[in-house]
Amino acid sequence: KVLGGKECEAHSQPWQSALFQGDRLVCGGVLIDDNWIITAAHCKKPSYTVRLGDHSLHKKDEPEQEKAVAQSIPHPCYNSGSDNHNHDLMLIRLRSPASLGPKVKPINLTDHCPRVGQKCTISGWGTVTSPQENFPDTLNCAEVEVFPLKQCEDVYPGQVSEGMICAGDTRGADSCQGDSGGPLVCDGVLQGITSWGSDPCGKPQRPGVYTNLCRYLDWIKKTIGSKG
Repeated sequence: KVLGGKECEAHSQPWQSALFQGDRLVCGGVLIDDNWIITAAHCKKPSYTVRLGDHSLHKKDEPEQEKAVAQSIPHPCYNSGSDNHNHDLMLIRLRSPASLGPKVKPINLTDHCPRVGQKCTISGWGTVTSPQENFPDTLNCAEVEVFPLKQCEDVYPGQVSEGMICAGDTRGADSCQGDSGGPLVCDGVLQGITSWGSDPCGKPQRPGVYTNLCRYLDWIKKTIGSKG
């Protein structure tokens, strides 16, 4: 997915999912329990399927599961009609639970907000070059670190809020088109969801921006709790 990244070790991110519309990759997503995927609200489509346990998109991997979606629930404050990226978060309920195993495993949500300088992993099947797009067949991973929000506000004036995490690295590792909705994993827990960034991607001083899940834990728990 990732600029400045490399192919992930196969199935090392067993919570990674892919949202497909027909045979087109729309976005990434993250398995947070056997019935629920979390992704970005801007990924919402009238219909999609969720793939789990994939490494190569074209080879039929053994653990690959394709799941129908029962319901997509964007955050109620997300405004798809505007250019602001606030509350870019959506829960997807699967029509039937995922079969869990070593290659398909949910990740725990964080219970705290991120630290500046914290090292995190991003993953996805998004383009590995920018501005020309070149989509990989296998899942790519990169290491990024959390930037101070102030530094991010300087780069993207008026666009950054407390509900966002900025992360990048000096060599330009970054999420890019096709990675949206995928995970930002810090110290083994899900800290953020890939949301937006610079165009072209991978500019060292222009970090990627991720939805800051620590600000949305109540909404996530309440939504999942009310639907069982």
